[in-house]
Amino acid sequence: MRIPLPDETILGLLAASPQHGYQLLAHFQAKSELGRVWTLSRSQLYAVLKRLEASGAVRGQNFSSGSSPTRRVYTLTEQGRRLLDAWLQQPQLSASMRQIRVQFISRVHIAGLLGLPTGALIARQRQACLAQLQQVQEAQKRAGSPSEMMVLDFLQGQLEAAVDWLDRCEALLASSPHIQEKQ
Repeated sequence: MRIPLPDETILGLLAASPQHGYQLLAHFQAKSELGRVWTLSRSQLYAVLKRLEASGAVRGQNFSSGSSPTRRVYTLTEQGRRLLDAWLQQPQLSASMRQIRVQFISRVHIAGLLGLPTGALIARQRQACLAQLQQVQEAQKRAGSPSEMMVLDFLQGQLEAAVDWLDRCEALLASSPHIQEKQ
């Protein structure tokens, strides 16, 4: 079953720890977390939580604490964990720049939060980009017009930049103890 983003990312955040809506929203606002990747409003977040709860992927429970308003704390269910694991281990990744910017970075972020290795994620993303790059290079040999060649050249540049960036990501994770994946 394919679930839409940001559902998978929220499942990952809940796998790290049970949270209420404002805590989840903070992940999407903090520039040091997902704030540079996502724009998610409070209403969007609560719509996703409602959908995930209705599907059985998360369970919400109301908690009161003294003078604070009642908060609904969400936890991941076994079904939600299976969906999250399938997303993290998805074998075929997209080489689309939007998918890399949003989905890939979200996967790496969630894997890091959960203490999972990111090397395989980076390798699969690189493989997807290299496969798409090969297709673009083959199409360039058959380009029928200057316009088509310009588009293909643009795509080639994007894919080469993505592969270079993935190499830098891998090196950064390997050389920076404060951001390395948890073992």
